[in-house]
Amino acid sequence: MSDAIRNPPWGTVTVLEQGSSYRINRIVVNPGHHISTQMHYHRSEHWIVVAGTAKVICGDRETLLTQKQSTYVPMNTRHRIENPGIVPLVMIEVQNGEYLGEDDIIRFEEKD
Repeated sequence: MSDAIRNPPWGTVTVLEQGSSYRINRIVVNPGHHISTQMHYHRSEHWIVVAGTAKVICGDRETLLTQKQSTYVPMNTRHRIENPGIVPLVMIEVQNGEYLGEDDIIRFEEKD
């Protein structure tokens, strides 16, 4: 396991494995928190819920996912994950694309 860990205000991101066109992260979103609404031009993402409940906003769709469920986020699609529960949300994120740099994260102004 990699020791590349980020601690944003909403939880943690741990890089589990990385290659030239993919990255696998373990993401924990604390109860009542969310990632920023964002989009990527050069990568897609696949999220698998390991524990907890995820409120997923992907484009115009809003979905609740629980343990063992997953969703796909295509490139150029606004998305956001929220943890509406009372336990930490743990997910595995698989990023795929030609470019996986942090500067490919386009953040949108929050309305909450």
